[in-house]
Formats: sequence, C-alpha cells, structure tokens
Amino acid sequence: MTTAIVTGAGTGIGAAAAKRLGQSGWNVALVGRRKTLLRDVAAAVEENGGHSIVIASDLSNSEVPERIVAETLDAFGTIDALINNAATIRVMLIGEFPPDILEEHWTTNLRAPFLLIQAALDALRKSRGAVVNISSSSATLLRPGQSVYGMTKAALEYLTRSLAGELAGDRIRVNALALGLVDTPIHLTWAEDIDAAYEWLGKQVPLGRIAEADEIALWIELLVTPDSAWLTGAVIPLDGGQTLDIA
Repeated sequence: MTTAIVTGAGTGIGAAAAKRLGQSGWNVALVGRRKTLLRDVAAAVEENGGHSIVIASDLSNSEVPERIVAETLDAFGTIDALINNAATIRVMLIGEFPPDILEEHWTTNLRAPFLLIQAALDALRKSRGAVVNISSSSATLLRPGQSVYGMTKAALEYLTRSLAGELAGDRIRVNALALGLVDTPIHLTWAEDIDAAYEWLGKQVPLGRIAEADEIALWIELLVTPDSAWLTGAVIPLDGGQTLDIA
C-alpha cells in the first residue's frame, strides 16, 4: 500500500487531497498545527477506505521534518509521496513587515519543504516516489503587499525545478502546482465579508471564478500516481488563467 505525507492537512487543499488519496487506498500522514482538525480529516480518510496518522506539528520548527518522516515510516514503512502544501501568508507592505512575520514565511513556506524532502530522501529513493510542492500565482504576479509571500513561492518553484534535475537519477519526480485563487479558509484571515471577497476575487480570474479545493486535490493525486510517471520539473499554472497576459 502506498503512503503520502500531506502538510497543511487540517483544512482546505491539504484536507481535500488527503481525503482523495484515502479514497484511493493510500495511507496518509496528516500534518498540521491543529490536532482537532486533523482528527476530523483522519476520520474521513478512514471512512473512505484509507489509513492515516495524525502528526500535530509546527513546520516552522526545523526539528519537525525529521520527526514527521520517522513517525510516518514507523506507522507505514514507506513514503511514496510528499505533498508540501502548508503555507502562511500575510499581505503587508514592505515598510510594515516585522522580522518575526518575515521569518515565519521563510521557515514555513520554503525551509520546511526543503527539510522535509531532505528527511524523506532515503525513503523516496526506495519507493521511487514523487514530491508535489504547492506554489502560487503570487510567484509570478506583482501585487502590493505580497512581496514576501511571492518571494517564498518563487523560490519554491526554483527548488522544484532544481531538485527535479538533481533527483531524476534516483527516479524521484518533483513537480509543483502554481495555484490561483482557491476557496480555502486562508481567505478568512483578511476578508471581513467573505462572499463579497469571493465575488471580487472571481473577477480577477479569466474563467470568472475561484477554484474548489477538490479540483486541486485531483491534480495532486494525478502528480503522485504512475499516470504522470513521465513528468518532472514542471510548475503547472493551475489558476483559471490568472497569470495570462490578457490586455
């Protein structure tokens, strides 16, 4: 049976991906900061026929990736996929950014994926596994207040391409999804009227709407299955056309 680690698994895209993989019979290590939410996702994974463990951890701690990998291997014996989904975002102009929030972006959005790949490397070599990094259209678009978030996602995309080449000889595939606007709880951190916010956000997308988390989960599953065995080093713009240069 195949095993995936999913970070940010308590809500949104991570939860949707974990449930979808569970339905396909995967073992899933659910990683996030809030144990109660992770347990709810774990129950859904089990109901769908998969197996799961809950690892409540803060990925901004550099010691956590080693523990996540060790607990996953203890539970399931293999790691076939690593889905680096967890992220933080604060929209702030450069003059307003305090050092601790800058550090949080760097440690969560970039250092944690790097350290998780590093910690899981031997297991991924054995399984000839796959890594999916969740990036953002913010790595391409220029928006006031998103310099730090966009910077970390642009670096994650470079890391994706670089490691795809470095690890190809080990038959480890590394790809990324550069997501546009998705219906997830992260929007609640800045929007007072979520319905009005979604209406406004939908107008920023050529296809006229934001995505559902389940739509992203479908692509995540595709990228970790043998159906995409010939794909590595890709950063796929899954954004409804948001980054198209439309006059």
